Amino acid sequence: MTQKFLIAMVGASALVSGCATKGYVRQNVTPVQEKLNQVSDQVNKVGTDLQKTQQDVSKNTQAISATDEKATAADRRAGDAMNRANQANDQGQKDDQEIAQLRGVIANLDDYKVSNQATVLFKFNSADLSKEDKEQLDQLASNTGSLKRYFVAVEGYTDTIGDANYNLQLSRRRADAVVVYLSAEKKVPFYQIRTIGLGENNLVDPGKTREARAKNRRVEVKIFSADNAVASAGTAR
Repeated sequence: MTQKFLIAMVGASALVSGCATKGYVRQNVTPVQEKLNQVSDQVNKVGTDLQKTQQDVSKNTQAISATDEKATAADRRAGDAMNRANQANDQGQKDDQEIAQLRGVIANLDDYKVSNQATVLFKFNSADLSKEDKEQLDQLASNTGSLKRYFVAVEGYTDTIGDANYNLQLSRRRADAVVVYLSAEKKVPFYQIRTIGLGENNLVDPGKTREARAKNRRVEVKIFSADNAVASAGTAR
């Protein structure tokens, strides 16, 4: 019986010891698990915050890029505006020079005398220059090379056949044809040329014949120069 009692005591002791061990483990493991859960929650929160931060950085990068593009476009527009302003200023200075020169011409208009002239004839209802017309203009333009104070007067005319308003426009086209040739081909400065279309006015020949009408389909080109007046004034001094 004593032996059985000892065996029972040993078994009970082992049982108690086993229960104590489980309780001890439970007491120590549970806080660790809770700590792990807290750490896991913190890691998840950090991950969420990091993702949000990355999204914010991406948005800021896009905003900065858009701002840079706007700034570049603004710089480009400012540069274009500056270029246009400079061009306008240059054109303004050029216009001022031409106006000053024109005023000088007008102020001393009495000094200008016809130094050379030519008459260019046109076919019926035409504003085209013939080979002979161009040869006349070549000769006339060659006389401007030595002149310093001069201008070229170009007057366009028509015959009396047809509508008066149409003839007025036709006379202007004929005058323009002469001006374009003198400026583009013979390099006569455009600001030295005065042009007008007078239609059926100032007929050379009022007759009704074909020959008379042919004389009226014309452009009169005259070179006015004040060089002789300047030379005379210099001699008088």
